[in-house]
Amino acid sequence: MSDFWKRVDEEIDYKGINRAYLARKCDFSVTNIGQGIKLGSTPSAETAVKIAGVLGVTVEYLVNGPNQKSEKNKDDEQNQLKLYRKYHKLISKCESLPEEQVKFLSQIADRLQK
Repeated sequence: MSDFWKRVDEEIDYKGINRAYLARKCDFSVTNIGQGIKLGSTPSAETAVKIAGVLGVTVEYLVNGPNQKSEKNKDDEQNQLKLYRKYHKLISKCESLPEEQVKFLSQIADRLQK
């Protein structure tokens, strides 16, 4: 597996999604991901941009590795980590709720912000 696809898989794991979700969001078949991994190839620039966009990272990061993360991405990642640590119990509870109840909680939060 190429370093590009290793980093894609790492980001997929980090985001808690799967290859099928990534493929669907990028508007291509999950088979394309498997083919890229099998061939050890880096995708076209257009596909790499789509993948990076869905994963919330830069193309440079996916191609060249962590030394290429921008300061903005590092700050975003640190902020997300802080929020997760702060609210991980609440997030875990919400994960077990039906979608209808999650939407209801979201509406309550929206009203509280106003």
